[in-house]
Amino acid sequence: MPIFLNGNDLTLDDLKRIVYDREQVQLDSTSKEKVIKCRDYVEKIIAEDRVVYGLTTGFGKFANIRIKKEEIAELQENLILSHATGIGNNLSEEETRAIMLLRINVLAKGHSGIRLSTLESLIEMLNKGVHPCIPEKGSVGASGDLAPLSHLALVILGKGSDVYKGKTITGEEAMKQADITPVVLQAKEGLALNNGTQVMAGVGALNLLRSENLCQVADVIAAMTVDSLKGTSAAFDNLVHDLRPHIGQVESAKNLTDLLNGSKLRESHKDCENVQDPYSLRCTPQVNGAVREALKYVRNVIEIEMNSATDNPLIFPEQDKVISGGNFHGEPVAFALDTMGFTVAELANISDRRIEQMMNPALNRDLKPFLAPRPGLDSGFMIAQVSSAALVSENKILAHPSSVDSVPTSANQEDHVSMGTIGAMKARTIIDNTAFVLGIELMSACQALDTREFPTSDALEAVKAEVRKEIEHLHKDRIITNDINAAKQLVDSDRLLKVVEKFVNLR
Repeated sequence: MPIFLNGNDLTLDDLKRIVYDREQVQLDSTSKEKVIKCRDYVEKIIAEDRVVYGLTTGFGKFANIRIKKEEIAELQENLILSHATGIGNNLSEEETRAIMLLRINVLAKGHSGIRLSTLESLIEMLNKGVHPCIPEKGSVGASGDLAPLSHLALVILGKGSDVYKGKTITGEEAMKQADITPVVLQAKEGLALNNGTQVMAGVGALNLLRSENLCQVADVIAAMTVDSLKGTSAAFDNLVHDLRPHIGQVESAKNLTDLLNGSKLRESHKDCENVQDPYSLRCTPQVNGAVREALKYVRNVIEIEMNSATDNPLIFPEQDKVISGGNFHGEPVAFALDTMGFTVAELANISDRRIEQMMNPALNRDLKPFLAPRPGLDSGFMIAQVSSAALVSENKILAHPSSVDSVPTSANQEDHVSMGTIGAMKARTIIDNTAFVLGIELMSACQALDTREFPTSDALEAVKAEVRKEIEHLHKDRIITNDINAAKQLVDSDRLLKVVEKFVNLR
């Protein structure tokens, strides 16, 4: 069954299914009626020769220039052609699908003035896998994501470039192969297609889904490290966390407690002299939990933005109004994306410190230096930790918020912008780096646990067994770049969590 869109109740679960599982989408009947009614109102405005921004005037600083009726169609195409100034690598197919979906959902609200036929062409493109090539750079996050969304719109016109069935071809050829007729834009339609926050919101939504996954995986990996270092689980006792009941912290502590439950390795040193562990071990719930809480805020912002009208002007047929507002300004999303970036960076930061605890013989109980099988002859994971340190350092630089910057554009007509799309791309890089760091910790913890005389918990032994399907124990030095890449893929997937779910209900 297709997922029906009306512009009001699209969920992140829907987005995930449409983006990754290629679920089909359709407009619901109420949405069709709204789109048609709004378009009829636009035609009325044109017939009455009213002065309305973007319909019968130029754009930005050219808003005071009237456009003749016979030039309105050319105006809309020129808008797309002139604004398609994106730079850099193209967004992934998944990111492009998320952007297309959110643009469709905005138009489905019936306040943009697009023709139903044009909207249905965009839906057909998404359903048939026509994925416009969208360069990732060139948006300042107000007036929306003009440049990248214009590259999306190029293919609707049968122009630009597209990835169709795995091959990069012209937009014209992609539309032809998919049997979709290119659109000739009419009044308001160019502006309806390229004005909005769907690039930052679409990329941000996928970033969020990955970040939420990392939070759970980080708890699993941290538990493995704690046990491999013969750490104590006392700091995870609910008595401690009930006295500071931040929900994320309580959830993370419960995860760690449950994951370590039944560990024979933990029981083997229960009466040892160690009464407390380094912060990177015992404060894991406080750090990982804080990231969880921050991501709840991000989720709330993204879910609202996914179902918001963010183009300009907005059209209200029932009130007989066309209003030039500022919903295209990405500041709410920009703040959320910056928050996502610098908080997820902390998952990597504390993970790197746990890696150091395993590597440094002065900091742990009887693990071989750098987990090297033959210390001196072998370097073991020495330089894997150096790579981790490099990624953590890069994250710290990237964590500087984009949203605190603004460069005036359009001859100072657009004199304050959000830079939210830059924040989305930065957050994506931070998430990638964090997944690599957690992957290095995962490899290290498995190596350390292999050398212990007692097994860890059943849940964590099962995780280690899943890792060993991809990464062998290090018996002597070898090239481990491929191992790091494999570990990162495991961290970024749901494989480890599916294994854990057989033993523990993670929060």
